[in-house]
Amino acid sequence: MPRDPRQITIADYDYPLPDDRIAKFPIEQRDQSKLLVYRLGQIAESRFFHIADFLPKGTLLLFNNTKVIHARLFFRKPTGSVIEIFCLEPWNEPIATAFEERQHCTWLCFIGNNKKWKEGSLSSEFKNQNTKIKIEVSRREAVGNAWLVDFVWTGGISFAELIDQAGVIPLPPYLHRDAQESDNTRYQTVYALHEGSVAAPTAGLHFSDKLLNELKDKGFQTDYITLHVGAGTFKPVSTDTIGDHEMHIEKVQISHNNLQNIIAHFGQPIIPVGTTTVRTLESVYWFGVKLTLQPDLEEMHVNQWDPYTLEQYGISAEDSYRKVLEWMDNKGIETIHGDTQLLIAPGYKFHIISGLITNFHQPKSTLLLLVSALIGDAWKVCYRYALDNGFRFLSYGDSCLFLPDNAK
Repeated sequence: MPRDPRQITIADYDYPLPDDRIAKFPIEQRDQSKLLVYRLGQIAESRFFHIADFLPKGTLLLFNNTKVIHARLFFRKPTGSVIEIFCLEPWNEPIATAFEERQHCTWLCFIGNNKKWKEGSLSSEFKNQNTKIKIEVSRREAVGNAWLVDFVWTGGISFAELIDQAGVIPLPPYLHRDAQESDNTRYQTVYALHEGSVAAPTAGLHFSDKLLNELKDKGFQTDYITLHVGAGTFKPVSTDTIGDHEMHIEKVQISHNNLQNIIAHFGQPIIPVGTTTVRTLESVYWFGVKLTLQPDLEEMHVNQWDPYTLEQYGISAEDSYRKVLEWMDNKGIETIHGDTQLLIAPGYKFHIISGLITNFHQPKSTLLLLVSALIGDAWKVCYRYALDNGFRFLSYGDSCLFLPDNAK
């Protein structure tokens, strides 16, 4: 393993994934998916509803309660051409504020079939109960490979209501199918709460209300943080080494109570559900490190290479998290709204987590790099076992519980 993660060759994180191994639809019952358990260097196979049998005693399970929005809207030009507007994130205002707008707002969007949209605005109509709602969109300027798009609408409904009724849930591109009515439910976790993601935190799709209640009855504690998953989660590493890959930025939301609960569990197993939850927990650690070094920071932002330059300071998880709490107290903040570009790759030292519940990830993806950072080259053995034993892959696929030998 290279000392400097930036020298890691992405070709080493490739594996053959036939299209027929990608789950195109979810299984009938969420918690009936297959479960691969890796612990003490051994692989076991079970069903997800048995996961309590494999979790260490005293585990705190942390979930990402983001909610997938109906981010894809379609407009038909008078010529017949269809233009897709894919909403990524609001421009220059918090997500919660943007969703409450009732007349106009601006979002950063991908535009499908953009070459056919020469000039002017586009419009469409739909009925909200008995009221006709008209939406008009105009393209402002390019920002990277996306565009600023202005939305104006009638009817006095919120933007959240607007896209919920006029938009379509954005399925992962590798499913190669249109969204169906059932996806509105199944491509959300049962505990989804805060709208803002354009992709589901898919490890959480395996949990049913019944299973969550059973876990609580068996003494496992649970808590919920928020990371809004961006479209960049599907972006493969296209450079030869990861040092040339620019990690996408995602919005993080974590409360004072969350931090207190996590601190209270230091010394006991803390297992996140999904890579997005991992990135949130570890990002808060690095924010605390940065606050220790720069107490005058005004907001949370974690850069992709921060861990590999700040690790030298050796700040403990508890000291870091308490520094964040102190910063929140001084500012009178109950919930942090920050962002993270954190890239977790082999060579990364985990400070918060003891294991991970996750799905099987795409070849050459930053998510697979994160898994490798946790269990090393054992990911190859686990993925080969899954391919040889009928496991289903990616968003609607089966699940893994990784409990590394060096777990905290």
